Amino acid sequence: MADRVPVSITIGGYADQSTFAELAGLIAMEGLSTEWDGPSFEPGHRTVGEAVSLYAHEVAWGRVEALESFCAEKGLPFVRWSGSYPGEWSAERIVFRGAGSIDSYMVDESDRVMIDHYLVNERGSIEAVLAYFDAAAFIVPPLVVEGDPPPVDAAAVEEARHG
Repeated sequence: MADRVPVSITIGGYADQSTFAELAGLIAMEGLSTEWDGPSFEPGHRTVGEAVSLYAHEVAWGRVEALESFCAEKGLPFVRWSGSYPGEWSAERIVFRGAGSIDSYMVDESDRVMIDHYLVNERGSIEAVLAYFDAAAFIVPPLVVEGDPPPVDAAAVEEARHG
């Protein structure tokens, strides 16, 4: 039996209707929900204008590889946190910015980025260490699906209300 830990993943970027349908199928296959212990994901669970944040307890090896591979292939940025399994592996944050490499960061059980002596020496300066933390703090953009209504300009709405 596989070692199982909690996982959260947030996905954003742009998807056409076909890509979103595939994405939704993969999310459901992984048993992810928009809330801890919630129902399996369905396309209607997505909030237009926001990234999709998903959760599950008891994920085998703390990985959702098919979903992550699909997102990387389609250029959909994501951040995944997986809890640790005592004696086997540490908690981690995986960051994909929509292009380039998929980066891994050591974190604690509260998803706070950790750094060890080796990594401090490898970075060589406080500026480089701070840049490491900044890179790990990537904010996933909203998931925009083809056909979504255009975003509302909050400033324009406020001006219209009081203008």
